[in-house]
Amino acid sequence: MQCSGGEPAGPVRGPGTPLPDPTGLRELAGRALERVLTEPSWAHTPGDVVREADRARQVAERCAASPSAPLLPHIGTADVARDMDRIRAALGEERVSYLGASCGTQLGTAYASLFPGRGDRIVLDSNLGPGGYDHRAMRLSARGLEDRFPDFAAYVAARPEYGLGTTPRQVRATCQELARRLEREPVQGRDETAFRGITYDRLYADADMPELAETRQALDTGGPVPEQPPFPGLEALRSARFAVICGDSPWPRTIREYQRDVRADSGRYPLLGGATADIGPCAFRPRSWVEKPVRVDDQGPSNLLLVQNERDPGTPLAGAKALRRAFGDRAGLVTVDRGGHGVYPFRADLAPTTP
Repeated sequence: MQCSGGEPAGPVRGPGTPLPDPTGLRELAGRALERVLTEPSWAHTPGDVVREADRARQVAERCAASPSAPLLPHIGTADVARDMDRIRAALGEERVSYLGASCGTQLGTAYASLFPGRGDRIVLDSNLGPGGYDHRAMRLSARGLEDRFPDFAAYVAARPEYGLGTTPRQVRATCQELARRLEREPVQGRDETAFRGITYDRLYADADMPELAETRQALDTGGPVPEQPPFPGLEALRSARFAVICGDSPWPRTIREYQRDVRADSGRYPLLGGATADIGPCAFRPRSWVEKPVRVDDQGPSNLLLVQNERDPGTPLAGAKALRRAFGDRAGLVTVDRGGHGVYPFRADLAPTTP
């Protein structure tokens, strides 16, 4: 049996079901609440975290009151892994081969850990750490952008027509100054938070660098900003994302913990800083709806291959290394000297060829 998994937990439960809005989030009014789901806020002060906590609490309360709330304790990644094994048994297969990318690596990790003797060949591409998409992984995204940004800075520095600097250091300084200006005075509806979010998103692939450079140039000069086409089903995907990740592991509960993390990450990772350390709806998930995290260890066959770009903003190399250590001799790790999110589908030279 062969399976594949992706965003956010796989094809069996949650986002793969025909729920138009699993947690009722589409009904939420106001841009402030919408931003909780799309763009992590740029928290500068402890007071910013308190204000974000109020918005995040409203989202969590709306989820708990939605018609699909009874499903929320049962659509975590471990549940999907158990579903996969039921499907395997129903098909009369002895083992499962699995290819998972990004959040799908968490599903492959869970299956290999819960059913170590039932996995055949398991390939995980662009890896989350052994804790999956937890608070640590969210914070690690800020490190991922720091790893990745030098690729973009070098690209822009080699193209003076963008007017953002002729050395990577100048490009970084220009971009940081632009972010501060957008905090004071947004341009065409883009403020500092949107600017940093666009930067993070467009660095998932080298092909998006020209558009990102044009966007930054437009925001700097007041020119027209490239428009993005609508993303079909985005509301349901956002809802499902929180439904899954909030139930996979316990998130910190106190505002003080998030204030501490925001302060630390703002210094370590100035490009995203406290944004990915800030509080969100998972902090207010009822504990009874959170499953005990799956234990990842070295007990089982050596049948896992982890592949990883060295400068991945979404799932940084540090997470892949931590997962490799947790699996011990069960897993091998192959790294690629490249930036962006995703290895296998984008590098034909890494795949075997046939005549």
